[in-house]
Amino acid sequence: MKAIAPLTVRIELAKPGKEDMLSLFSLPIMPEKFWKNHKLSDPLSTPPLASGPYRITQWKMGQYIVYSRVKNYWAANLPVNRGRFNLDTIRYDYYLDDNVAFEAFKAGAFDLRLENDAKNWATRYIGKNFDNHYIIKEEQKNESAQDTRWLAFNIQRPVFKDRRVREAVTLAFDFEWMNKALFYNAWSRTNSYFQNTEYAARNYPDADELVLLAPMKKDLPPEVFTQIYQPPVSNGDGYDRENLLKADALLTQAGWVINGQQRVNSVTGKPLTFELLLPASSNSQWVLPFQHNLQRLGITMTIRQVDNSQLTNRMRSRDYDMMPRLWRAMPWPSSDLQISWASEYIDSSYNAPGVQSPVVDKLIAQIIAAQGDKAKLVPLGRALDRVLTWNYYMLPMWYMAQDRLAWWDKFSHPAIRPVYTIGLDTWWYDVNKAAKLPAARR
Repeated sequence: MKAIAPLTVRIELAKPGKEDMLSLFSLPIMPEKFWKNHKLSDPLSTPPLASGPYRITQWKMGQYIVYSRVKNYWAANLPVNRGRFNLDTIRYDYYLDDNVAFEAFKAGAFDLRLENDAKNWATRYIGKNFDNHYIIKEEQKNESAQDTRWLAFNIQRPVFKDRRVREAVTLAFDFEWMNKALFYNAWSRTNSYFQNTEYAARNYPDADELVLLAPMKKDLPPEVFTQIYQPPVSNGDGYDRENLLKADALLTQAGWVINGQQRVNSVTGKPLTFELLLPASSNSQWVLPFQHNLQRLGITMTIRQVDNSQLTNRMRSRDYDMMPRLWRAMPWPSSDLQISWASEYIDSSYNAPGVQSPVVDKLIAQIIAAQGDKAKLVPLGRALDRVLTWNYYMLPMWYMAQDRLAWWDKFSHPAIRPVYTIGLDTWWYDVNKAAKLPAARR
C-alpha cells in the first residue's frame, strides 16, 4: 500500500484476488489527528471524525442517535452518489421491547419499520392509519443473494451415512403445510447454496458443467446428470402421503424395515432414532409436525434444546445427529467454501455435516483457482451446487425472498431499488405526500 498523491492510495496484491481487494476497499478511513489521542477500546464522549455523508450531531446512550447531512460532503457529486443521501436528518431510536416499538411506530413516534415476524406482518399491521393509507405496508422482492436455512445431517454418524436415509428424512419435512399453517406463507423454499444468484443450478447441467462432472461420474448420485434438483413438494394438506411413500421405499432399500410401528435395521434390529439439537431460544413450532411425519415412517426423532454455551461445545466436538444451520448469502463461489466443505476442514464447526468428498474437494480447488474468471466460476458454482444438493448433506428449509417495510407516507423512492440493499439512502422527503398526513406526522 502506497500513498501516491495527497488523496490517492495505490494497493498492490502479490496475486489477483477480488475477495482480498473487496476486503481492503471496505476498510474505514480513520483520521490520524483524531485517533492518535484516543483508543478504539475506550468509550468516546465526542463523536469521531468520519468521511461519510452524515455526521453524528446528537445522541443519548441507549436511547437515540441523530445523524445530520454534511453540506460540503466531498463525494456528493461522484456518479455513484448521485440521487443518494437526500435527507437532512436521520434519527434512530432504541427500544428494549419490540412490542413497545411497534405500538410507538403505529402512533407516529418514528417513520419507518422493518418487520421480521411473519405473524406480526400478517395480523398486526391494521387500524385507521393503515385504512386511511397514512402508513404504507409493502413487501419488496429481494433480488440479491440470500441467507438460507438448513438442517445439517452429521454424516459422520452411522445413522446418516447412507444418502437414501438423508433423502427419506428430507421427504418427511412438509414445508408447504408448515409455511401455510405456521408461517402465514412468509417463507420461500431453499433450493440452492447460491440462492438468488446465477451460480445456482437451475436447469440440467450444460456442456461446461458436464466437462467438470463427467470424469467423476462414478462418485456422484445419478440424479446429478438426469434431474433438476428441487426439494420435495407436498399439496399442503398435512398428510403428505405421496412423499412418505417415497421415503418408505428409500428406507427399505437402505435396509431399514418396519417392525411393528418401529423402523429397524434389517440386520441388527437396531431402531432408527436420532436427536435434533436446537438452541434454547429458537422458534421450534415447526419441529413437532416434522417429528410427527417421521413417526409415521417409524423413525424416532428426539428433541434437545440447550443453551448457547452447550450448543457451541457440542458443535465443536461434533456431538450431534442433526442441527439447524444458517448458510450465509454467497454472491459468488468464493474461497470461503473451503472451510465449510473441504475435507481438510473436517474438524471445523463450519463443516457442519462433516463432509469428506474428493469430488467436493476438487471442485472447490478449481473454484479457488478461478477467482476473477467468471466464465469458469459459473459452471463450477453450478456443478458444486448440484453435488451438494443431490448428496443431501443438509435438509433445505427456507429463506426470506422479500423485505417487509412499513412507513408513514411522506417519502418517495426510485421505481427500481438497488440489487444488494433496500436502498433507503435513495429515498427523499415528499412534501406533497406529507401534506396529506395529519399535521403531527408531517
